Amino acid sequence: QLQLVESGGGLVQPGGSLRLSCGVSGGTLDHYAIGWFRQAPGKEREGVSCISLSGRTTNYADYVEGRFTISRAKNTVYLQMNSLKPEDTAVYYCAAHGGPWGSAWYMDPSDFDPWGQGTQVIVSS
Repeated sequence: QLQLVESGGGLVQPGGSLRLSCGVSGGTLDHYAIGWFRQAPGKEREGVSCISLSGRTTNYADYVEGRFTISRAKNTVYLQMNSLKPEDTAVYYCAAHGGPWGSAWYMDPSDFDPWGQGTQVIVSS
């Protein structure tokens, strides 16, 4: 059974950087587009970025465009987060999408499964 595991979260000052990783056990990520999502306290889960099976196509939410970069290599998907802001504080999740890229692109959380357990990112001085 495919299981996703996030790592790399932590506490960082505004303007700082973190790199999140999404690894896998029980299978391979080769057949999945992967999305990164986040959920802040009291808010709904929202899409951050996603990457196609090949890694050649990506999509970013407006609120992270130009600051975050998604990439994939072997069985890991990365989210490089630069110029972090306090409003980026959230639990970050990765999730797999086994359907067509045209669907994954919209980053609707209900279209992704399975999910990792999440990693906390806190941006604070």
